[in-house]
Amino acid sequence: MTGFTGQGTVRDRRSVLLGVLRLSPRLLLGSSLFFLEHSWAGAQIEEPLMDSVRTALGSAIANAAPPVPEFVDTDSRLDYLRWLGKMSERLKQRKPDFDTRREFLQTVWYESKRAGLEVSLVLGLIQVESNFRKFAVSPVGARGYMQVMPFWSRLIGDGDAGKLFHMQTNLRFGCVILRHYLDREKGNLFLALGRYNGSRGKAAYPNAVAAAQRRWK
Repeated sequence: MTGFTGQGTVRDRRSVLLGVLRLSPRLLLGSSLFFLEHSWAGAQIEEPLMDSVRTALGSAIANAAPPVPEFVDTDSRLDYLRWLGKMSERLKQRKPDFDTRREFLQTVWYESKRAGLEVSLVLGLIQVESNFRKFAVSPVGARGYMQVMPFWSRLIGDGDAGKLFHMQTNLRFGCVILRHYLDREKGNLFLALGRYNGSRGKAAYPNAVAAAQRRWK
């Protein structure tokens, strides 16, 4: 995927940064893990859901175990293992523990394929949204790896936004939401990414995801 061109939002990001710098030192140095691992992500907009999206998101709440990929033949399995080895090396600096890294990549691969998305796209989006931090929280409250807004847990399930920090739940929500936006935008990735970030029509976020995706090809 190539980058997108257009006007960026550098001024907007500078305004956000200045706002953070104005916060009191006590808040900036507080013990809250969520605050320390914040993200600069935007926000999805609450909207009515199709039944298929509602069902897919709902199933994520009940499915707690990490998925195990299945393959139709030996070659497909070997391709996956080669991919897993390469991505594991690239992710080592951000996730030093091998088992944690393998489980994360396995789940990203599974949920991306399940939603019909390129795995490299999802990894690029995660890099931009949270820099692979499980407990990242944005200034507007988006949570986890894929920065899912809490209202999704209210629309689906019992409204417990804390579940969005569960790895598979967060990744499935994020992938299904992005798939939903792609379908709404008739396959236009630029507009779908903007909708995911709450910045539809602006180029800065799609450009950032496109640049990050190249690392995970």
